[in-house]
Amino acid sequence: MSPVIRKKGESFTLPSKYLLFILTVICCVAMLLTFGTDFFNIPLNTAAGYIIVPFQQGISSAGEWLSNRSDELSQIRQLLDENARLKEQVDALTSENTVLQQERYELIRLRELMEMKDKYSQFETVGARIISRDSSNWYSNFTVDKGQEDGIALDMNVMAGGGLVGRVTSVGPNWAKVTSIISDNSNVSGSVMPSGVNLIVSGDLQLMKDGVIRFSQLLDGDDQVEAGCKVVTSSISDKYLADILIGYIDTISLDANNLTKSGRITPVVDFEHLEEVLIITQLKQQVDEKDAIE
Repeated sequence: MSPVIRKKGESFTLPSKYLLFILTVICCVAMLLTFGTDFFNIPLNTAAGYIIVPFQQGISSAGEWLSNRSDELSQIRQLLDENARLKEQVDALTSENTVLQQERYELIRLRELMEMKDKYSQFETVGARIISRDSSNWYSNFTVDKGQEDGIALDMNVMAGGGLVGRVTSVGPNWAKVTSIISDNSNVSGSVMPSGVNLIVSGDLQLMKDGVIRFSQLLDGDDQVEAGCKVVTSSISDKYLADILIGYIDTISLDANNLTKSGRITPVVDFEHLEEVLIITQLKQQVDEKDAIE
């Protein structure tokens, strides 16, 4: 076979069978190098270290972040649900505590009424609840839930807090209106204990801001009357039963006529916080007639 002579100006062309043979040899050598040595693994691993590994780390970090956020959201939902349940429990306990406090205060008030009923056991009484009052801050006029059907009549005396509240001034089938001794138009004949000297107790809503009411026509010359003395209803009163506690003398001053004294009394009843009262179902005339017969 004669050698191939390349003429000047012609391009060199390798026959296809030689090219196929060369590529086959290269592939065989590459296979041997791949399976027998780390010739190709080193650059591939290096390339993977710079490209694939950071990518995998990024994906892993993103997955971990998403997983943490998912856990946090789940925990937040649990906390919100638990917080809602706790709020419901707190509301229920608060409501229950309020009811218990109200029942406790009502029990205390009812116990005070029972003690007062025992203290004035010589009178027949019936308990009543206040259902309305006038627009002032004080219970100067109010309405109770007992009336004619319960044996209530005009001028019956009303008590609470250990002493005199006032008297019934209007009555209906199942209600009655009470005018208290602190009302501006109220006057009660009182007696100072232990001397027994008489005076007139007058209501004064302006003075009630200081927690006191007025008294007057106390005769001068009785040195036993001083601040702190107890004042009760007098036996000469035409509408009030005798010996019901009104309050205690706060101040005393000599009048301009130099014959009488006047001053202030601190009522024993808290006229700012009344809810239940005791009504004496006997009138003054009935009690006086009964005492006269006996």
